[in-house]
Amino acid sequence: MTSGTGGRVLGLGCGQPDGSAEILLKAALRAAEGEGADVELVRLDVLRLPSGAAEAVEPDDAWWLWERLVECDGLIVSTPIISRTVAARLKLLGDRLLGPNADAAIIAGLLALRRQGREPAVPFRVDERVLKPRVAGFLAVGGSLTPQWKTLTLPIMHTTTFSMHIAVVDQVQFAGAGTPRSVVLDADALDRAAVLGRNVASQLGVAFDEARYLGPPGLCPMCHLDVVALHGADVECATCGARGQLGPDLQVTWTDLSTSVISMDEKQAHAVEIQETAERHRQLRPEIEQRARAFESYDRTVRPLRTPLPVWRGPRSSSGATGRFGSGEPAEDDRVGEATAVLGQVAPDRARRARRE
Repeated sequence: MTSGTGGRVLGLGCGQPDGSAEILLKAALRAAEGEGADVELVRLDVLRLPSGAAEAVEPDDAWWLWERLVECDGLIVSTPIISRTVAARLKLLGDRLLGPNADAAIIAGLLALRRQGREPAVPFRVDERVLKPRVAGFLAVGGSLTPQWKTLTLPIMHTTTFSMHIAVVDQVQFAGAGTPRSVVLDADALDRAAVLGRNVASQLGVAFDEARYLGPPGLCPMCHLDVVALHGADVECATCGARGQLGPDLQVTWTDLSTSVISMDEKQAHAVEIQETAERHRQLRPEIEQRARAFESYDRTVRPLRTPLPVWRGPRSSSGATGRFGSGEPAEDDRVGEATAVLGQVAPDRARRARRE
C-alpha cells in the first residue's frame, strides 16, 4: 500500500489470482491510486472464512477482513460471472460479515439506546465505524456475449453494500472474456475499469446523500439497475425494493423510494421490526422451546464418512511453535483469526485469553 491523500480504497477480488476479474480490479485500483488514494487488494479465495460448523475448527480470517472493511473509505468489488451470478466466496462474505452487525440503521439505533441508558431486545455487536461514509464500485466479467447469462450479477453485488449504507457510485459488467485472463484483449474494458476506479476515488469521504452516481443509467433511481418484479401493474425493483406503477405506455412511474433497502427510512423500519419481533418472541420463548423439542427426536440426518487427514508436526516457527498439517491448527504465533472468535460473538483478544486460561 502506498501513501496518498484521498482516503483508503479496498479492492475485493473474488476470482482466480491474476485472472480477468483481478486484472480489471487492478486497473481500477491503479487508477484510484493515481488519484491519491491508498489502495490494497484482498483475494477472497485465500482467506479462511468457514461457512458452517463443519469448518469451525479452522482459523478464521473474518475479523481480519472486517477490520479492512470498516477502516476503508471506498470499496471496489470485482467478480467473475458464474451461471448468471457472482462467485461463491462473495456470497459467503455477505453471509458471514454483512448481516445486522453491519447494518447502519441498527448500529445507529443501538447507540441511541445506549445514550439513553437502555439495552435492546437483541444485543447486536456495536462497531461505530460501520457509520463511516463510504462509496463503492462494482466490476463483473464473464465469457458469455448474451445478457441472460449476467442478469443476477449486479443485483447480488448490491447485497455487499446495503447493510453498511455504502453509496454505489459506479457499476459495470463485461462480456467476452471466456478463457483465462483474456480480458486483456479488451482495451475498452480495461479503460472502463480505470474510469470506475477514478469515480470511486473522487468521492471518498462523501456522505451517502451527497454521493453522485456516475455509472450507466438504469431504470431504478435508487440502485440504477433494470431488474424488476411485476405484480399486475405494480412494479417492485427486484434489487432494492423501490416501488412504482407500470403505465399504459409501459413506462414506470416510481411512487415510493422509501421502501428501497438502500434508503435509510427502510433500514430504520427494518431495525424496529427486528427488535419488535424479538420482544414478542422473548415473551413466547417457553412455548417456542416446548414446540421445538417435538422435532428434536426426529433425526434422519446422513453424514459422509471421512478419513482423518494425516497429522504433520513441523517445521517449527521462529518462536518454536508448530502447527498441525490438515488440522487447521496454526502455530501459536500465527493466530490472526480464531475459530472461537466468531464474528459478532467473541473478539479475537478474548479468544486468545480464553485459550491461555
